[in-house]
Amino acid sequence: MGTSLVAVAAVMPKPGADVELREISLPELKPGAALLRVECSEVCGTDLYLQQGLLAGVPYPIIPGHVSVGVLEKIHGEIKDVYGQPFAEGDRVTFLDVHKTCHNCWHCLVAKATTRCPHRKVYGITYGLEDGLTGGWAEYIHIKPGVHCIRLDDIPSDVFMAGGCSLPTALHAVERADINLTDTVLILGSGPVGLSAIALATLRGAGKVLCIGGPSMRLECARRMGACDILDFTTATTPQREQWVRDRTLSRGADITIECTGAPSAVTDAMRYTRDAGTVVIVGQYTDHGEIPFNPHLDLNKKHLSMYGCWGSDYSHFHRGVELLRLAHARALWANMPLARYKLSEVNEALSAIAAGSVVKALVTPST
Repeated sequence: MGTSLVAVAAVMPKPGADVELREISLPELKPGAALLRVECSEVCGTDLYLQQGLLAGVPYPIIPGHVSVGVLEKIHGEIKDVYGQPFAEGDRVTFLDVHKTCHNCWHCLVAKATTRCPHRKVYGITYGLEDGLTGGWAEYIHIKPGVHCIRLDDIPSDVFMAGGCSLPTALHAVERADINLTDTVLILGSGPVGLSAIALATLRGAGKVLCIGGPSMRLECARRMGACDILDFTTATTPQREQWVRDRTLSRGADITIECTGAPSAVTDAMRYTRDAGTVVIVGQYTDHGEIPFNPHLDLNKKHLSMYGCWGSDYSHFHRGVELLRLAHARALWANMPLARYKLSEVNEALSAIAAGSVVKALVTPST
């Protein structure tokens, strides 16, 4: 860290504006806080939504980057993991980007839905520049007191970031889907969440995993992640896609469909591609892209579907995602995901690549 009292960060000043580099003062650490030197941070679809102004309650200007890996360069006092073991300066860690979940409100205690806690704050999304170095597109991140860090130890940073925020999000969705052994699972969407859902469905014991998505580069990655058959959604109409699913499911439809696209029309598609008395999980609708009509009688009630929304992830999903990557056979799946790296000065190019679908996963590497 030397004698520098500032860090360079990529700041998103407002919706529709280019990201710009600024120097931000390093924080004065309180007991239980730390300074994390960033090794790499994710650029994902959420960051694109942030630039487009599609998320509510964002305190612009912000430093994006909500999932990151780095080294604990300075610790004030003591920080412990969930096993009660203290961290040391020099440890390579990641951390749960969700902070200040209260575990004391109605949503936390009664509904058991901590992802809907009204007090939760998220690094890189609902923490703004006024909160300091609270996003991963920077040389350093301020680990505030109470933030949960997780050791990476023998997990390569690249493999962890291949999962990134998509792994715990998909884990939550697969958990809600309650996949049984030999189920046929259909994944709609081949972005990072869809790809992680494919891998997790495979690990969960699905008999067959199908994927409808695009473009072709991501679909080839879907095969490597465990999809046994793929369809480019641009090559078929909605009825043709439904027939493609039925041709692979004895005309019944998928046992479980997980929507990971972000396109509202995919929600109706998910219902129609799923068998009677099947399960549909909607995880891709993270921002408001508008409404879509459906037939409540034919698409939902008569089919006797179980429908689940799935919002974000909590510490348990993040923790289990890391533990999963400690297993060699699971780690090998995420090692299949190609990564594109960008310097801090190149984050606008990274966002453009995400928007164009020309990369599968983009990382910001502040040290380069």
